[in-house]
Amino acid sequence: MLLDDQLCFALYAAQRAVTAAYRPLLDDLGLTYPQYLVLLVLWERGETSVKELAAALRLDYGTVSPLLKRLEGAGLVRRERAVGDERSVLVACTGRGEVLRERAARVPGALLTTTGLGAQEVAHLREQLWNLTERATTAADRH
Repeated sequence: MLLDDQLCFALYAAQRAVTAAYRPLLDDLGLTYPQYLVLLVLWERGETSVKELAAALRLDYGTVSPLLKRLEGAGLVRRERAVGDERSVLVACTGRGEVLRERAARVPGALLTTTGLGAQEVAHLREQLWNLTERATTAADRH
């Protein structure tokens, strides 16, 4: 059983390499990769509850909360209790966060250029990865 033959290791190595390729692009925006993902959800959905945000990112509340605190400290998002439900916290981009959206729109194209991947390759790879995610989640849920 060789390390390089393990699917889990190939995924781990790819994830680390892709995150590293994103780093200089996101450094220009003053964001970490997880912060970028949070903002992507907010730009797509608008005001969202922390619970929905965590579900979209497939993270737990304890992981999302510090990310939001840092983004709020940077003036990019605001958090407030929902009017109808004090237990629910809503998150939205500030004006400053919305301005960053325009600059961040260049990131996916820049990553394609950096990696040399074509749009079709990316679409196929993304489809395979989501298929794997679904299968692995189903398998994990059975146990």
